[in-house]
Amino acid sequence: MSEQRTAVLLMAYGTPRTREEILPYYTDIRRGRAPEPAQLADLTARYDALGGTSPLAARTEAQRASLQHAFDAAAPGQYEVVLGLKHAEPRIEAAVDALAARGFTRIVGLVLAPHYSAYSVGQYLDRARAAAEPHGISVAGVESWATEPAFVEFTAASLRAVRATMPANTKVLFTAHSLPERIIAAGDRYPDELRATAMAVAAEAGLGSWTSWSIAWQSAGRTPEPWLGPDILHVIDELAAAENDAGSPQGVLVCAVGFVADHLEVLYDLDIEAAKRAARHGVQFARTACVNDDPTVMAALAQRVIAADNAPGGRA
Repeated sequence: MSEQRTAVLLMAYGTPRTREEILPYYTDIRRGRAPEPAQLADLTARYDALGGTSPLAARTEAQRASLQHAFDAAAPGQYEVVLGLKHAEPRIEAAVDALAARGFTRIVGLVLAPHYSAYSVGQYLDRARAAAEPHGISVAGVESWATEPAFVEFTAASLRAVRATMPANTKVLFTAHSLPERIIAAGDRYPDELRATAMAVAAEAGLGSWTSWSIAWQSAGRTPEPWLGPDILHVIDELAAAENDAGSPQGVLVCAVGFVADHLEVLYDLDIEAAKRAARHGVQFARTACVNDDPTVMAALAQRVIAADNAPGGRA
């Protein structure tokens, strides 16, 4: 029997749920190549610093539930939200197969990342479409929500609140996960999307020009090729050197707009690693809140899915 509702495939990176899953997870990230013992030990130590594993699995499920609640309020009985993960179960392909077995003929893909890149969001949507094609399932997608007003307002509100507790001479750094520099030569719009978010949030929060905020990148992969920069740790070093020259107290406020849940790249790379670097220089450090399952943002994303579902070429 054909299922008349639209399936919403909520896609995310995934995370190991137990210590035993770290090795297969890391191997999957490395496209089937097992990590060296030192690499595995380093990643395991990072999870240990968070209590053994990342809270991302629980955060992602909470986001799924919050999005489902938004659909139930906005369009009762019309949408069902399921998870599809890139590097953990349930995989994107398995989620699509399960939807096909239940008779779904229509999917809208939504990625838990606001900025489009062919190397990130594009890959998620491509995998969903490739898995759906043999089943004759159509797949629409939300490619970007970089300047979604609810997302901008949520972030700006957190920025204003945290900034009020910081020194007057505080630099706001908008960050996202770095990608290899070759994406620029390929014409990828990822850096422009981050800049659009930063500009929108800065305007909403009442920040001035580049004197009060700038963009930095974080969590670059450990590969020989160059990655997008400047890296946040280098920026903190430079700001500290400038503070030493000026002689006034200084702060760094990170607005990690490339991430929408508290997970390893936020809780370790920022809250531990970047915070330690700032403390070493005597610089006050703080960051804004992640969206997580905020109901207002999830409701706005539900509306974007509904719009994609009803766009030309979508469901009649």
